[in-house]
Amino acid sequence: MGDIAKGVFSGAWALLVGWIVPASLNLSVFVLAVVPTLRRDAAVVRWWPGPQVKVSLLLLVGSVLVGLVLHALQNPLYRVLEGYALWPDPAYGWGCRRQLRVKHGLRDRIAALRLEQRVREGRVGADAAVRLARLRSSPDVARHTRRDRRRSTVQKALLQEGLSRYPVSDEQVAPTRLGNAIRRLEEYGYERFRLDTQVMWHELTGCASDQTRRQVELARTRVDFFVALLYGHGVVALCALAALLSSRPQQGVLLTAASVLLALMPVWYWSAVKATDEWAASVRSLVNLGRKPLAESLGYSLPLQLEAERTMWTLVCRLSRLPYHERAAALDQYRACTPPPPPPP
Repeated sequence: MGDIAKGVFSGAWALLVGWIVPASLNLSVFVLAVVPTLRRDAAVVRWWPGPQVKVSLLLLVGSVLVGLVLHALQNPLYRVLEGYALWPDPAYGWGCRRQLRVKHGLRDRIAALRLEQRVREGRVGADAAVRLARLRSSPDVARHTRRDRRRSTVQKALLQEGLSRYPVSDEQVAPTRLGNAIRRLEEYGYERFRLDTQVMWHELTGCASDQTRRQVELARTRVDFFVALLYGHGVVALCALAALLSSRPQQGVLLTAASVLLALMPVWYWSAVKATDEWAASVRSLVNLGRKPLAESLGYSLPLQLEAERTMWTLVCRLSRLPYHERAAALDQYRACTPPPPPPP
């Protein structure tokens, strides 16, 4: 019973912090800034509850309902921000090309700084000097050269942090910053070990320890919070702008509320991108620590050689994703050897 209660409260905490609390904040702004300007509208007067209903109770119920709806729609909401849904093909292609240029620009700037350091220490040859000259001639690098040279060690590490928010493979680059920040954690298991976490996610989390699984849930909750806040601000701002279309005595309040909410939306988006760092670290821990228990639970023995392990996970993921084929028999060499049962007395 204690384990059941722990699981219920764990999921309730992610739902509460990730979706219900942002819904409560957005509904509060809506009630305080938009609703007073609509109280004279006949339709609003007809549907607005009487004085016997407390506004606090209305906010509580509304926050829970809106939070549950947002939680149920989280996959489509994320896909829009990641650039996978509702993006026309031209916009998708333009976004991917733009993010690829940003990724390559960060990579070249970091490489130029490292080569300059080696040149000052006299630890490079002629080939490295030629490469450094080629990097300096790049417009993306030349535009930031002077500022990058003045960076401290910590500030240079922030450049590497920005590059780490992109997937390793250029083919995996998404059209938005949030899409790339999430894609890098989805790509980690496959890029390192050929363990496709998108296919084996439930098996992997089922074999992981409670602490590791809890870390992943808490890390994603932080991103959920900012995503829900961003969408809510957009909806409330649109409602405030729609209320401006009719003559109201409090147009200044509506305009101020809409302006502030729209100005905060990029802040919440940037915060969601930054919050994926903790999410990526928890998924990395899940993959690194959960591979061996996952292999044992599936009846396989983890090979000693890394290349053999990559081959094994390729076959396991293919067996889970595709219909059975006789080539799957290659997994027999990785099956764990179990001793035969003892003979009967």
